Amino acid sequence: MGAWELLLVGLVILLGLCGVLVPGVPGSWFVWSAVLWWALKDPQPVAWWVLVGATVALFLSQVVRWALPPRRLRESGATPRMAVYAGVGALLGFFLVPVLGAIPGFMGGVYLCERLRLGRHGEARAALRTAMRSGGSSVLAELFTCLLITGAWLGAVLWG
Repeated sequence: MGAWELLLVGLVILLGLCGVLVPGVPGSWFVWSAVLWWALKDPQPVAWWVLVGATVALFLSQVVRWALPPRRLRESGATPRMAVYAGVGALLGFFLVPVLGAIPGFMGGVYLCERLRLGRHGEARAALRTAMRSGGSSVLAELFTCLLITGAWLGAVLWG
C-alpha cells in the first residue's frame, strides 16, 4: 500500500475519531471501515490480526455502551466546546501516558472546559460528574476503543 493510500486511511481514521465526539456520526464505524480497507488493500497477516482485534474491540465496546446509561449529554449542559476539550485531552493523554492516559485525559479535558466556563474548582468537579453520568462514560468507552484501534493500526504500519 502506497504512502498516499496510507495517508487516506489515516485521514478516515481521524475523521472517525472526531466523529465519536459528534452525536449521530458513526465514528467508530469509520475507524473500523478504514482498518478494513487497509487490511483488504495490504493483505499481510498483521493487517488481518489488527482487523480481527478491531472487530472484537468494537463489539466489546458496544456491549459496554449498552450497559452504560444512555447519552443525554445535551440535557446535562454539554457543549461542542466541551467535546473538543475532551477529545484533545484524550488524544494527548493517549500518547503522553501510553494507552491508559486517554481516560484521565478525557476527564481532564471536560474538567478544564468546565473550570474555564464556571471559574471554580467545586463547580467544575460537579459538572464533570454530571457530564460523565449523563453519557460521558459512553462517549469515553467508544473513544477509548477507537484510540486503541488507531494505536494498533499505527503500530502495524510503522513497525509491520
